[in-house]
Amino acid sequence: MLHSMTGFGRCLVETAHNVQQWEVKSVNGRHLEIRWRLPLTIRGLEPRLEKIVRSHATRGRVDVSLLLQYPQDKTPGLRFHSAQAASMLESLQDLAAARGEHFAADYNALLHIPALWGDTSEEVDEETAAGLEHGLSVALEDWNEARRAEGRALGTDMRSRILRMEAWASLLAERAPAIREERAEALRERLADALAQCGQEPDDSRLLQEVAVLADRLDVSEELTRLNTHLARMHDLLQNGKDAGRRLEFTLQECFREINTCGSKLPDVQLSRMVVDFKNELEKCREQVQNLE
Repeated sequence: MLHSMTGFGRCLVETAHNVQQWEVKSVNGRHLEIRWRLPLTIRGLEPRLEKIVRSHATRGRVDVSLLLQYPQDKTPGLRFHSAQAASMLESLQDLAAARGEHFAADYNALLHIPALWGDTSEEVDEETAAGLEHGLSVALEDWNEARRAEGRALGTDMRSRILRMEAWASLLAERAPAIREERAEALRERLADALAQCGQEPDDSRLLQEVAVLADRLDVSEELTRLNTHLARMHDLLQNGKDAGRRLEFTLQECFREINTCGSKLPDVQLSRMVVDFKNELEKCREQVQNLE
């Protein structure tokens, strides 16, 4: 199933030990980037929690936040690293003195320096850790449901565009032989006129050789075969959904390559407009793919 990289999920989990309020939100990104906002008391669990997030996502920038509330008699204490804070303040005071400036310590600023704060306990007990992992998993499921809903919408839009491009590819295949014949006939007439002006008779073998070279230059059968293969591949990727974003991005690049070649080989006004429309649809698909995981 397709997943968008953009989504939002949340959950509220109440236990005898705490109340967890998780929020997960994400936007598109080339690689998976996880940013955490966790209470100081459980930051030691971040590696364990990150494994859970990575089991649900492969791409995008994911922000995970937790508001954790404890009963009044079970609130864990915090340890303030006073020696480290004193050293920081002394260094700042020495710097101000060296510059001949006055220094007044802002103790409120110390509240926003995570390195100065820590949990008084050695580690979070296993029961609490398991409860937090469960809460995060519930939030991630809600987040994934939102991503799947958007993925379905993106997939529906792209399928309609692919069907439109397949119809245009069929028209290209139908029109290409007629264009080759028209160009070949125009070449015959020009050569005949040029030879007549010089008082020479047309050389049928040479004429056939020139027509064959022209027909080869105008032949787009191989390009159309590859183009139809790529379009069919896009249907399969949308259906499968696994790692669809990267694979679709590559397939779209190949579609651009083939349709550009067709437009260059076939000098026809009607087909040129169709090629432009084709590339517009590919560009719209590429914009959609940038949101797919």
